Amino acid sequence: MPSRNVLKNYVEGGIYHVYNRGVEKRDIFLDGQDYKTFLYFLKQYLIDENDPLRDTKNYKGRTFVRRSFCGRIELLAYVLMPNHFHLLLKQKGERDIAEFLKCLATSYSLYFNDKYDRVGTLFQGRYKAVLVKDDAYLLHLSRYIHLNPLNNKGPSFVIREYDYSSYQDYLGLRNTKWIKSKLILEMFDQNKDSDLIDKSKYEDFVEDYALDSGKILGDLVLE
Repeated sequence: MPSRNVLKNYVEGGIYHVYNRGVEKRDIFLDGQDYKTFLYFLKQYLIDENDPLRDTKNYKGRTFVRRSFCGRIELLAYVLMPNHFHLLLKQKGERDIAEFLKCLATSYSLYFNDKYDRVGTLFQGRYKAVLVKDDAYLLHLSRYIHLNPLNNKGPSFVIREYDYSSYQDYLGLRNTKWIKSKLILEMFDQNKDSDLIDKSKYEDFVEDYALDSGKILGDLVLE
């Protein structure tokens, strides 16, 4: 049976929920360095090529990042979990996400295989992607992404303490310039008198566990 949600519709200016996991459901982040390296690659691909923080060599002197997608890709939200990741991306051109994900997956796979002395595919086939078609889906998808750590840590876990997602940026606890939270956060001002949002703060919207995002997101699963 073919995989669901393999990206087929490329839309200029489109926002996509992109996700993938390790081959055979294996962990793709084994320690803190792995998480930080994946985030490092994200940063290097998303910042301007003339940014002083841009560095194309970071692991044993090898070149991983050769291009910048600044101006072509915006990262709205993300979460990294032990065996999978979720990215909420906005692209400018029709093929920007395809090129960006190919570069990102290749760079991280080279790093991971080199570090752990392994060969072969790291990710479970091609990434999956869903086109976000309305504001309600976008809002609840960001909520789903930021609540993901609760699936591993349990309901008592304080999600603002999870370092490998964009949630801290949304709460103003961190200011990562390549995380573009403005589009979603501005909805709370623009729609405060509408039926779209019944919370005044993003934090309340995310952490009100009584909210049923499932009705809007549908059957959102990692295959």
